[in-house]
Amino acid sequence: MPFDRLVQAMDAWAARVARRDVFAQIGATRLRPRNIEFTDFLDADQFRDRVAAASLVVAHAGMGSILTALEMGKPILVLPRRADLLETRNDHQLATATRFEAQGRIAVAYDVDQLQAKLDNLAVLRPSAPIASHASLELLDTIRTFVHCPPMPGQLPNPSASAPTLQKT
Repeated sequence: MPFDRLVQAMDAWAARVARRDVFAQIGATRLRPRNIEFTDFLDADQFRDRVAAASLVVAHAGMGSILTALEMGKPILVLPRRADLLETRNDHQLATATRFEAQGRIAVAYDVDQLQAKLDNLAVLRPSAPIASHASLELLDTIRTFVHCPPMPGQLPNPSASAPTLQKT
């Protein structure tokens, strides 16, 4: 779904502060920014290359964007898509943004005015500690245990239990 609100806000900000180093993946929109470099879509490798080269990532509150920035140790400022503005089907991005913000991992702007204000104060946007590119062994073991030995109704899984082994008979 188009996210014209973010594209317009970034284009306006770049013009106002005379920034010529802003690049955007704008997605499925008819907008054509005048003040920033852009492309409609990047493949996964191109996206990772752009994030690696960036000093700051500004994005919607999608998990792919957030996790990529966190993995690479880049500060990220998100503007969540909103259902009431027909930018998404529900407000899952608001929930995601709120949760990561509460953990101190990302900066969040809940409207365009907040986005502009936070962009005007780039020096305070700092990256959180980088995250691993894969799940921890502890998490994987817990998931394996749960999958191989599901709990009875009303019972929580025991993460310290070992997964059962299958034997040929």
